[in-house]
Amino acid sequence: MSFQQGLSGLNAASKTLESIGNNIANANTVGFKAGQAQFADVYANSLSGAGGGGSSGIGTKVTQVAQQFTQGNITASANPLDVAINGGGFFRMSNNGSISYARNGQFQLSKEGYIINAAGARLTGFAADATGTLEKGAPVDLRISSADLTPRTTTKVETQLNLNSTVTPITVAFDKDTPTTYHNATSVNVFDSLGIAHTLQTYYVKDGAGSWTIYGAFDDGVAVQQLPAAIGTVTFDTSGAIATPAPPAPASFTVTLTPDASLNAAPFPVTIDLTGTTQFGSPFSVNALTQDGYTSGRLSGFNTGPDGVITGRYTNGKTATLGQVVLANFTNPNGLQPLGNNAWAESATSGQPLVATPNSGGLGVLQAGAVEDSNTDLTAELVTMITAQRVYQANAQTIKTQDQILQTLVNLK
Repeated sequence: MSFQQGLSGLNAASKTLESIGNNIANANTVGFKAGQAQFADVYANSLSGAGGGGSSGIGTKVTQVAQQFTQGNITASANPLDVAINGGGFFRMSNNGSISYARNGQFQLSKEGYIINAAGARLTGFAADATGTLEKGAPVDLRISSADLTPRTTTKVETQLNLNSTVTPITVAFDKDTPTTYHNATSVNVFDSLGIAHTLQTYYVKDGAGSWTIYGAFDDGVAVQQLPAAIGTVTFDTSGAIATPAPPAPASFTVTLTPDASLNAAPFPVTIDLTGTTQFGSPFSVNALTQDGYTSGRLSGFNTGPDGVITGRYTNGKTATLGQVVLANFTNPNGLQPLGNNAWAESATSGQPLVATPNSGGLGVLQAGAVEDSNTDLTAELVTMITAQRVYQANAQTIKTQDQILQTLVNLK
């Protein structure tokens, strides 16, 4: 009799409608992956183990509700902490050591500075040490440190000038307070061990054909002091390029700067590099003037790059690496166990997680300030719903027809 076949068909159609309803209900759920009910036919075997040659089967059964891990649309978000995965992979989340995996990148900061999702699970990755170097190895819970960026003492000043070859040499003794004792001057801020800014001034005096002597003055926080001796001498050849110190050695001179004792900062040597400086018959010009130190800074914001590297921005204009997000992938993503709350867990059928940095090993790239929409196609789901409804009605009709046949048999006299 076809009651069993019809009943199994009703169950199958009902399961399909359940899957469609769940997909539609989660059409706006970030990172949701639509499910698809999959079925198989059922046959009865004889005692010998072989199916009956004339058997029509005894119905259908649900084999699995397979989630479709296709890419959802990427939509811009108003939350700068949101991150979307464009491509394969899952965020690796930790909740008190319990690891789960998610595609939902709606994140926020906990009061301790950890990056967490709505369920409180922490995003994992590689931490960075005080120097900004990533500590590769086992992923850890990512934490954004709000500590001030440590100041960096200036060690080098790079200066590129053009000194006017047509000026008349000066033979009187140099005095920083007397402009007639030097031809040109420049100044740059340098930083001591505490991040305190000081002004380093350099003065250029032509004392012969193609020969220039460099003097300096240092602002130690109390007063501008003339350095005790000339910093160095540079000589140019007839083409206007530096002749001594001879190329390819850089034309550099080192001077030790001593801040005022009341500042409690250590003396620090600074190398003044004049590589690229010229002496042409044109007015004095400063073409480049840079130094490698900076003061301390407070964290003003951070962003996540496509490779998962989290870069912090500080009030002193500098940036530093704070960590790196890792992604995980699986040989069989359909084997993952759904946990709800947009999360999955590893299972025996999914295989071991393959953890790596974004944009490597087949993993996708990250997009900050965006989220991945649900991959539910409402149009397709509604069409599938109509089909499932017709299948349900058809199976109900087989039961009704079988009932009519039985009624006919009962009424035989």
